[in-house]
Amino acid sequence: MKRIDHDNGEIKMSEDTVRSTEQEVPVRLFAPSRESRKPSVDMAQVVGTSDILFVCLDTLRYDVAVQEEASGGTPVLNQYGSWQKCQAPGNFTYPSHHAMFAGFLPCQFDAKSVADRELLFFPKAIGLGNKTPEGAYAFSGSTIMEGLEKEGYDTWCVGGVAFFDKRSDLGKVFPSYFQKSYWNPSFSCPVKDSTKNQVDFILKKVSKADPDQHIFLYLNVDAIHYPNYFYLEGAHGDSVHSHAAALRYVDGELGRLFTEWKKLRGSTFVICCSDHGTCYGEDGCQFHGVNHPVVNTIPYKHFFI
Repeated sequence: MKRIDHDNGEIKMSEDTVRSTEQEVPVRLFAPSRESRKPSVDMAQVVGTSDILFVCLDTLRYDVAVQEEASGGTPVLNQYGSWQKCQAPGNFTYPSHHAMFAGFLPCQFDAKSVADRELLFFPKAIGLGNKTPEGAYAFSGSTIMEGLEKEGYDTWCVGGVAFFDKRSDLGKVFPSYFQKSYWNPSFSCPVKDSTKNQVDFILKKVSKADPDQHIFLYLNVDAIHYPNYFYLEGAHGDSVHSHAAALRYVDGELGRLFTEWKKLRGSTFVICCSDHGTCYGEDGCQFHGVNHPVVNTIPYKHFFI
């Protein structure tokens, strides 16, 4: 019989109980997928040898991303391969980022179980078994940033949407996960040059950074988020078309970021994705925070610059 003792408010578990909690997701779910799937990158080799940029194109829809890819509207991002069609971790910024910062990045759209995920970061002792998937970096701590800090990384956050602005209690949560966090009003959604302002700020900071310490930078690009009508000449309201125009604007600014970062810091691993999509009247739906296919389907890619 399993025995649980209570001592000074702490729960002590028998070895059998510990083993069972480590296998909350049955091993049989993982074995076939792990054996047949080959990782696209070995994060155990990336961590400790390279800077890591995590660029979130907040609110970007998958259909718009692939449309612009096909039409040549995003020449910078097109250099780094095609977008993967993925499931959003949540239907708005707050739940999506809690998942992503815990290592659960957007999941392949056709995944049939948790075992079908390609995990770049593997959270230890969370019920996913004891064996780190091939290609993943196993981390301890409540976030990937905490895990990377233990490897000597300096973790930075450059915010965009209100969940990163540090002006409210909720707006302080995500920035608190990083050693350094930055936001100012020129980075906010209503500012047409928000991405330019963010990139200018980052390049100024990184030019003064310690070249011997690796950096993990999270950038929340909010230009595609509401409002985005001002990226489309003559528009007076947001639409799928202004959403696409905003992406084209962002693509140009990412070109500056990638070029200068590589020049200053060398080869760097980049994670680039959306956190959720948004609706412009489809099936009567507006905005996001609802479960609609264009909200739940997002683009993802990772690559080296």
